[in-house]
Amino acid sequence: MKIGYYPGCSLSGTGREYDISLKKVVELLGVDLEELNDWSCCGATSAHATDHFLSAALPARNLVLAKKQQLGELFAPCAACYNRLLVSRHEIVIDPEFGRLIAAQTDGEIDESVSIINIIELFERIGNEKILENKKTDLKGIKAACYYGCLLVRPFSITRFDDAEQPESMEALIALTGAEAIKWNFKVECCGGAHSIAHKEIVVDLSKKIIDNARLHGADVIVVACPMCHSNLDMRQKAIKKINPYHEEMPILYLSELIGLSLGLDEKELGLNLHFIPCGSLMDKVVSREQ
Repeated sequence: MKIGYYPGCSLSGTGREYDISLKKVVELLGVDLEELNDWSCCGATSAHATDHFLSAALPARNLVLAKKQQLGELFAPCAACYNRLLVSRHEIVIDPEFGRLIAAQTDGEIDESVSIINIIELFERIGNEKILENKKTDLKGIKAACYYGCLLVRPFSITRFDDAEQPESMEALIALTGAEAIKWNFKVECCGGAHSIAHKEIVVDLSKKIIDNARLHGADVIVVACPMCHSNLDMRQKAIKKINPYHEEMPILYLSELIGLSLGLDEKELGLNLHFIPCGSLMDKVVSREQ
């Protein structure tokens, strides 16, 4: 299976462990990622709050490139990139005049010929059978809180992916690894991604509430599908501990990393050694089983 790949800025920088784990995992599962040539920033998270035209033009340029590269599907692993690509295309398609203005700036018309998919949809395309037949390690004993954040499933009128309030698609993938997906209250709450630099205190407070709720419901790990969510929940725990010395650290894993563990990949292969919060407590719970 070959699919277009839009890594976005985070996977080329602060979220490179996401890129590392993704490429290792999908290679094992028989997927060839064809990176979008000359891709550029999609404008998340600030463009849409600064300039409406720019917020549509930035992701639209990448869709034009995907069409020229003849990519039928474009995989955007970052939830923010995925959201911006979808929103931009939607605004252009429903407003032809706006679309013409964007086309003049991007040197190409935008239509719906290129499908935009997120990481959960990618694994769904690969299929449960393929994942299970490559499974090497059973993650029984690990309790995971699936964190979708606010951008992966919203707005539903545009994403049309899973339920906007009670999504379950990530839980279905977690079950394939043998881990248990817990029920909790903050799976679609915002972590404050847009405030990461300007208002760190907001991010620290929101992240603390998310982690506390996951811990309250028995989670050993929070599983994410967005590098900005990962950055907030992983990196900000040091700041949380300064406010609350009794804070118990919680490992934060990308969905690709957890699935990678079940495929028998080790910590370094998946980039777990690049996290701020060590994953030792989680690894102690990993039980190898012959499949």
